[in-house]
Amino acid sequence: MSSHAHSHGPDPDAPPPTEEALGRRRRAVWLMLLLLVPVGLATVIGLFVLWPSGEPTRAQEVAATYLPPGTTYPDGEVVSVETYDCGDPEGRPADCARAVVEILDGEGTGDYQSVDLQSDVVASGVEEGDTLVLTRDPAAEGGPSYQFYDYQRDVPIIGLAVAFAVVVGLVARWRGLASLVGLAFAFFVLLQFVLPGLLAYDSPAMVSLVGSAAIMFVVLYLAHGFSARTTTALVGTLFGLSLVAVLGSLAVATARLTGLTSEETTTLNNFDPTIDFSGLVLAGIVVAGLGVLNDVTITQASAIWQLHEVDSSMTWRELYTRGMAVGRDHIASTVYTIVFAYAGAALPLLLLFELYDQPGWVVLTSSGLAEEVIRTLVGAIALVLAVPVTTATGAFFAKAADTEAGAATDRRLTALRTRFAR
Repeated sequence: MSSHAHSHGPDPDAPPPTEEALGRRRRAVWLMLLLLVPVGLATVIGLFVLWPSGEPTRAQEVAATYLPPGTTYPDGEVVSVETYDCGDPEGRPADCARAVVEILDGEGTGDYQSVDLQSDVVASGVEEGDTLVLTRDPAAEGGPSYQFYDYQRDVPIIGLAVAFAVVVGLVARWRGLASLVGLAFAFFVLLQFVLPGLLAYDSPAMVSLVGSAAIMFVVLYLAHGFSARTTTALVGTLFGLSLVAVLGSLAVATARLTGLTSEETTTLNNFDPTIDFSGLVLAGIVVAGLGVLNDVTITQASAIWQLHEVDSSMTWRELYTRGMAVGRDHIASTVYTIVFAYAGAALPLLLLFELYDQPGWVVLTSSGLAEEVIRTLVGAIALVLAVPVTTATGAFFAKAADTEAGAATDRRLTALRTRFAR
C-alpha cells in the first residue's frame, strides 16, 4: 500500500466489501455513536443557547450611522470618460476622471449621472461600456447623489462559481454535489450563527467551537456518507477542534495578542470597542482549522478501514502502526500546506516588514506577525495530534466491532428494530 494516498475515500478500483466486512462496519458505527451522540446533543444545545437573538448589536447600530439613511448600491454603465490631471503640488503625476454613467437598476433607472473617479480607479483602466457599482444617497442636498463604490464583478465570480460546481459534479459526481450542499450549510452557520455571535458579547471560543462542530457533523456525513470511515474521521476532527480551542486560548493569553493588528479590526474597534478582539483571534484559529483537519482525518480513517478489510486478523497495534505510516507522510505534506497558506494570506504584511529596518526576531514577534505565527503553530499542532488520535480511534473501533461485545451490540440493535417493526 502506498505510504501517502492522500485520498478522501476508498480506492475506487478496490473490490466491494464482503457482507462480513459490512457487518463489522455497521457494528463499529453503532459503537462510535455511543461517543458521538452526547457530543451531538451538546452541539445542538449550544446552538440553541448561543443562537443570536436577531436584535442589532452595538457594532451594527454604530455602523449604520456611517452611511446616510436609505443608501442603495445601483449598477451604472459608463457612457463616457473624461480624464484630467490631479497630481499633487510636489509634481507626482496622477490622472483622475469624470465619468457619465447610465443608472441600470433601482430608483433612477435610465438616468444619466456624472461621477468623479479617483486616480487609483482610473489607473486600473476604466473604459466606456464598463459597469460600476455606485452608492446612491437619496437625501443629498439638491437631489439624489451618486458616488463610485467599486467595480462590478458579478460575471467573473458567478462564472467561476458555476465552473467550480460543474467541475466538482463531473469529477466527483453525487458525492461532489453533496459536498457543495455541505459547503452551503457551512456558510449558513457562519453567517447566521458564528459571525452574529462574535458581535453579540458571547464567548468567541464557545461560539466558534459550537459552530465548527455543527458544520463538521453535517458536512462530513453529506460529503462522505454515513459510514464507519466517516464516523471515525468525525471523532478525530472533533478532537482536533477541541485541541485548537484549548491551545489557541492558552497561546492567545500568554502571547498577549490584542487582535488589533489590521485596518479591519481597527474599524471594528471604532464601531464597538467592547468586542473581544483577542477572542476573535482564537475564533479565526478554530475556523481556519476546519478544512485541514477534515482532510487529514478522513484520509486516516480510510487508511485504517482499508487495512482492516484487507486483513481483519491484524491486531490493534498492527493497524495503528500501518495507519501511522500513511499519517506521517500526510502530516509532512499538510504542514507545508498550512504554513504556505498562512504566508500567502499575510504576504502584504510580510512585504511591509521587509521594508522596515528592524531585527528579524523583533519583526517575527511583533503583534501583526505573531498572530499569523501562533495561528499557524496552533493549527499545525492540532493537525499533527489529530492523526494518531484518528488512527487509534479507527483501529480501536475496527477491532471492537470484531469482538463478541460488538456482535452483541449488533444483535441487540437488530432485536430492537424487529420489535419496533412489529
